[in-house]
Amino acid sequence: MTRRPIRWLVPALLVLVWLAVGGGLGPFAGKLTEVSTNDQAAFLPQSAESTRALEVQERFRQDATQPLIVVWTADGKNVTPEQGAAATRALASLRGTEGVVGTPTPSIPSDDGRALQGVVQLGPDVEDSLGETLDRIGSAVAVDGLRAQLAGPAATRADLSDAFAGIDGLLLGVALITVLIILLAVYRSVLLPLIIIGGAIFALGLACAVVYFLADRDIVRVDGQVQGILFILVIGAATDYALLLTARFREELATTGDRFTAGRVALRRSFEPIVASAATVALALLALLLSGLTNNRALGPVGAIGIACAALSALTFLPAALVLLGRAALWPAKPRPADTADAEGRGIWSRVATLVDRHPRRLWIATILPLVGLALLAPQLNARGVPLDETFVNDAPSVAAQATLSEHFPGGSGQPAVIVAPAGRAAAVEKTAGGVEGVSDAAVVSQSGRPGDPPKVVDGLVLVEATLDDAPDGDAAQDTVRRLRAALASENGVMVGGYSAQRYDTTETARNDTLLIVPVVLAIILLILIALLRSLVAPVLLVVTVALNFLATLGVSTLVFTHVFGFTGVDASVPLYGFVFLVALGVDYNIFLMSRVREETAHHGAREGLLRGLVTTGGVITSAGVVLAATFAALVVIPLAFLVQIAFIVAFGVLLDTLVVRSLLVPALVRDLGARAWWPSRLGRSEAGRESRELAEASR
Repeated sequence: MTRRPIRWLVPALLVLVWLAVGGGLGPFAGKLTEVSTNDQAAFLPQSAESTRALEVQERFRQDATQPLIVVWTADGKNVTPEQGAAATRALASLRGTEGVVGTPTPSIPSDDGRALQGVVQLGPDVEDSLGETLDRIGSAVAVDGLRAQLAGPAATRADLSDAFAGIDGLLLGVALITVLIILLAVYRSVLLPLIIIGGAIFALGLACAVVYFLADRDIVRVDGQVQGILFILVIGAATDYALLLTARFREELATTGDRFTAGRVALRRSFEPIVASAATVALALLALLLSGLTNNRALGPVGAIGIACAALSALTFLPAALVLLGRAALWPAKPRPADTADAEGRGIWSRVATLVDRHPRRLWIATILPLVGLALLAPQLNARGVPLDETFVNDAPSVAAQATLSEHFPGGSGQPAVIVAPAGRAAAVEKTAGGVEGVSDAAVVSQSGRPGDPPKVVDGLVLVEATLDDAPDGDAAQDTVRRLRAALASENGVMVGGYSAQRYDTTETARNDTLLIVPVVLAIILLILIALLRSLVAPVLLVVTVALNFLATLGVSTLVFTHVFGFTGVDASVPLYGFVFLVALGVDYNIFLMSRVREETAHHGAREGLLRGLVTTGGVITSAGVVLAATFAALVVIPLAFLVQIAFIVAFGVLLDTLVVRSLLVPALVRDLGARAWWPSRLGRSEAGRESRELAEASR
């Protein structure tokens, strides 16, 4: 008699603890923005030449400012001298005003006479009120008859802040509503989708609280992109793990009729694949700590924390809630051991299993050939960065202003390449830089800021600003940086920095990161699969198939980004992010499938075990894939090309993996291999022996 109350006590306490976590820590999802930064300079590769050049610029006090470029145009007409003088007076009036550092430049006319530009340096103290500061400056520089626009890093940063403004409201709301609708359609239950969503929200609240604590103490870094990915990762992973455990609970409840037995068996059977899945994703994310890019390293621990919280919620809150509610959690649906139609041989997964069983070799060949064909397109993906006019997928003011600036001035106006040189070599460096192809003009920075005046010397160094012919955010500007460095390679102590150089160094670092981190992640996944499946052949097979799925997805992305979205390139980190998310998350579904296949194989043999595993897990894994794809697709509500590209790669890749690779390719390969798929485990040896005996008996 004393045992029965205790059986209720543990799940009740777990639910109460998670309710307290949700109530106490849930608000941290909104507070995370307080410790986020969108300062792109903080995420530069630490050892790159442009970063070292930026450290030298700090001595010139240029690091403490953000350049804001004001450009005036007269709607196709020439700017009059009176208007030029008025623009100069407007710029001068900003000196000493809140947020403005130093003296703004005078207005400079364009060669075609139809535009003016001036530069205002903003201090770091305007970070929290950047939008208001730009509105005030925009009003102050108004000139009759001219249209004034704001460009440059400060304007771009303001637009980034606006883009991320809805990340803790709009993104979270869209993701949760999307998941809820899918769960309602899949389970046709009232309470179960709410329980699963509740568990995801509790996990997110806990993850955000931990990340907030660490970010507030500068242990981890968070920006808008990392924050958005954290939200999506936690919601998607928590839902996937919940779907796996819930499906097993429903199956066991139909078999035993006892909620406690069903909960215990479901947890025991689901624990290993969920932990293996979470470990795969978390360790793959932690591999990003090997990256040379600070924002990649920032995502590693933050994402791993989110995955750990998602698994913890799925393994504690969810089984406790299911045990307390019992059959009521599934109402009005009824528990069943597997899909009824499939059990009768008429369901879709029974038909898929029959196809796999009858024609395995024909099926995997027919499946793998188009995937290989698509994978061959992957090298064509241009990962040298997204130009400014494609950074935002909506009409951002800074993009329009930059387009106006580039129309009337050299493409690199306002964001020159910055060359650090010894003072004694200033003239030689200036001359060499000015003669490099792609450089419009080069000049030593003077003490007064006016050309021709004595140079500003700090610690024996000077700065030479090289204005580029091409837009500073394009591939051509990166090529010019490469030529500049080659031309100045013989000069000791010379470094080339600036915006274009930072983009070039980021691209090169991202490429090196990919070559380093990809094999590390594949090795991590392979080791986890070997430990889980106790074999070598099946893990190698799964790693190869998910890698092929990733390459095929990149091939499709190359076509879609170019011909549908109109992107000329992708962010340098997109391929690596796509690989980590897609390969690690794609392995999840193979873990769910093959762990069940191994369990069934131990009781029914290799052939029957594969078919039973495919039929019983087909529906739940497909549902999980659709949920995860839809969750990542929610990233498109943030109007940034980087997140749109990540959203497409992961969403499409997960669907391709779920519907083709995991449903057809992997089962067909395993069916064709038979017991050899489990080599060298005892399961593989015993099954091989049984297959040999069956063949011998059949031949008599």
